Amino acid sequence: MPAAPVVPSSMQAICFTEPGGPDVLHLETLQIPKPGRGEVLVRVMAAGVNRPDLMQRQGLYPPPPGACPRLGLEVAGEVVACGLPLEGATMPAIGSHVCALTNGGGYAQYCLVPAGQCLPWPKGFTAEQAAALPETYFTVWSNLFMPSLPPQGARVLIHGGTSGIGTTAIQLVKAFGGQVFATAGSPEKCALCEELGATAINYRTEDFLTRIREMTHDKGVDIILDMIGGAYFNRNLKSLAMDGRLIIIALQGGAKAEQADLARIMTRRLTVTGSSLRPRDSRNKARIAYELQDHVWPLLNKGAICPLIHATFPLAQADKAHAALEAGNHIGKIVLTVSPA
Repeated sequence: MPAAPVVPSSMQAICFTEPGGPDVLHLETLQIPKPGRGEVLVRVMAAGVNRPDLMQRQGLYPPPPGACPRLGLEVAGEVVACGLPLEGATMPAIGSHVCALTNGGGYAQYCLVPAGQCLPWPKGFTAEQAAALPETYFTVWSNLFMPSLPPQGARVLIHGGTSGIGTTAIQLVKAFGGQVFATAGSPEKCALCEELGATAINYRTEDFLTRIREMTHDKGVDIILDMIGGAYFNRNLKSLAMDGRLIIIALQGGAKAEQADLARIMTRRLTVTGSSLRPRDSRNKARIAYELQDHVWPLLNKGAICPLIHATFPLAQADKAHAALEAGNHIGKIVLTVSPA
């Protein structure tokens, strides 16, 4: 039996003391935490960078009660210690490689994670590829595919088609038999959406409502996954087919919808929902992980789908990673690489 990994007493982690721009991020030396019941300690090899991290750094997205206050919502690495298991739960093996949805603290050399939020690395994946999975795949799967899969041939509009969420959603909807439309802001980004299997709409030069009506012969789409919010609300409603569903997962275009057409929701029997992943409890996140391993991990293992990585930065350059994400020129994910303590 191999010896258990040696865990040092301290680690490097990205911290900030006051909200602000990327320049507020800095490295600090902290004590390595010990896993409690149902938790594992992961030696982080890579960590994903996500828009909620930017919002938290800006003081706009405080962590929920009980969550780690430091940045980082997804990691990939090696399990180096385990707490006592929860009743009926299975813990990852010491030494196993996992990717995990964290409750914060992923921008560090070590991170505590609830065991149920861990998944094995897909076959052939690097740490950077594995770290690019949890936040986007948990988000897309829980919103588009739970509690039930969309019917075959469902027409789905994805806003922000070249974001981490967008590239994941396009691939998953296509893999499960849907017809995908996606908005993007340049010819290059539209070409990438098309390459992934979507019909692309350049929102800077075309009105997506007009194009959806044209391409669906006035039927509309069955589902919209929206990260814009208020600025798109009425056009989203007008883009939906009868019994269509609008899912709002971010508010980049504002939290208020001026002159919202509520009558259309009634007459077209539309459903408008919203969700946020981070405040969900660990049991809920574990259910999502279970479904992902059952339905999606086989696709990743055989290379049918994969995350797109735009750029990687070392942990000490988290400020540059945040600036790159804020610039909005990325296609796919931005990932931090983490050296051993």
